[in-house]
Amino acid sequence: METSVACFARGTILPSVASQHTTSFASPRTISPSFTTKSLKSSSLFGEALRVAPRSSLRVSKAQKISVITKCEIGESLEDFLAKATPDKGLIRLLTCMSEAIRTIAFKVRTASCGGTACVNSFGDEQLAVDMLADKLLFDALTHSHFCKYACSEEVPELQDMGGPVEGGFSVAFDPLDGSSIVDTNFTVGTIFGVWPGDKLTGVTGGDQVAAAMGIYGPRTTYVIAIKGFPGTHEFLLLDEGKWQHVKETTEISEGKMFSPGNLRATFDNPDYDKLINYYVKEKYTLRYTGGMVPDVNQIIVKEKGVFTNVISPTTKAKLRLLFEVAPLGLLIENAGGYSSDGTQSVLDKVIVNLDDRTQVAYGSKNEIIRFEETLYGSSRLKVPVAV
Repeated sequence: METSVACFARGTILPSVASQHTTSFASPRTISPSFTTKSLKSSSLFGEALRVAPRSSLRVSKAQKISVITKCEIGESLEDFLAKATPDKGLIRLLTCMSEAIRTIAFKVRTASCGGTACVNSFGDEQLAVDMLADKLLFDALTHSHFCKYACSEEVPELQDMGGPVEGGFSVAFDPLDGSSIVDTNFTVGTIFGVWPGDKLTGVTGGDQVAAAMGIYGPRTTYVIAIKGFPGTHEFLLLDEGKWQHVKETTEISEGKMFSPGNLRATFDNPDYDKLINYYVKEKYTLRYTGGMVPDVNQIIVKEKGVFTNVISPTTKAKLRLLFEVAPLGLLIENAGGYSSDGTQSVLDKVIVNLDDRTQVAYGSKNEIIRFEETLYGSSRLKVPVAV
């Protein structure tokens, strides 16, 4: 089966697109020699009306500030939700194109052949490891959105020119398939991405993101979105007919005894982390840890409680990348009413100096992040001093 990604418009995104039909994509943009991509064809694999808009039909003006936020509704489509969540049609198109790539990745992960050291599937005439296949699909989706200026991924950690505008355009960083090493065990894996305005992915913070999202490939396929300035983190379920339906809105992360402790080997020579883990065990927290960052963080949003930690030590250095994983997940958690920390500050306040910057992190409810910071560093910025 030929792999494909198509960005669709059913009249709710760009009315001018619905009346046009394009049989071929625009040429891919200039990309560094380390990355190549093939033009993809329109597909009816997941239903009708999957179309790609010609660049000439896309026009974006600066979004006007809105004084009234329209409340989203459970059960509505992704297109209807995005129309309410942001007036920026360029952002709507980019998030829609990424949803199409995520839908195709879900199918490719579900039908991958696993053997030896890799899980593979078809990409045109090629057989690729599923993480590289996901990488190509996402780059293609961003190219054909026409609103991505630069993109980079964990697999291709160099800025790639996607051909979009600087003014009114975006730059995107993504982890194409977080947890790809556990696809063969049939654990849940996922895609993570963050969207920044303009043409910068360094010298910015996670707080500068205009949107972040996860694609989650498990027993269900879901698309979890946070848009800056719009309340809540929102989950969309992929239905049998290939459409996305809004099924959950999370606006508060409450207290609850559930923990996901990453990098436990750090407890060997980080006594403070060891103390924190022992606290969870002593207080009879429920252990919910898969080894995949996407499901382990997503469960905090879905269950609306809990804490995820991944801590460093003198012999176990930071592995999680700020740009590709930590900052996008930080926006998803904080938009949902939760908190994040690198030990002393929100991960959304950390400046991304290099594309490969790495950090330790915790996500969870307010009290859990206070406990994390106090246990590891003796105090918490979130704890209000008691007046004497």
